[in-house]
Amino acid sequence: MVLYTPAILALSVELAGFPLDRTFENTGSARSRLCGSTIQLGCNLDSGGRIQAVGAKVSACAIGQASAALFLRSAVGRDRATVETTYSQLAAWLTDEAPSPDWPDITKLDAARAFPARHPVILLPWMAALDALSLDAHAG
Repeated sequence: MVLYTPAILALSVELAGFPLDRTFENTGSARSRLCGSTIQLGCNLDSGGRIQAVGAKVSACAIGQASAALFLRSAVGRDRATVETTYSQLAAWLTDEAPSPDWPDITKLDAARAFPARHPVILLPWMAALDALSLDAHAG
């Protein structure tokens, strides 16, 4: 099975459209212990606690970059509960025969399911977002 599909490679270049802005009110980060990949994520929230604007700085392989792009392109309008639910569904989808999470285009990462060493980097954007959305998230 091919890991770096054209869809994954195309997604990885989308990150340029989501720069990490120092003015983001909430920030979070996550690091994969397995490969050392990191993501710093920033966001602004609306009055209902939903993501209003988002950006990230990603240091990861193409799989991690693609996962981050998928998260970032659909994060606006999502709240902590939705991100947390999707994270749990994504973790289950990666490790067993659970249905794919309800997140646009997430199945573009399907090829990576056969590579367990890549699972942690796929989860990083959701982990960084949960950190940014936590009650004690530190401002910009």
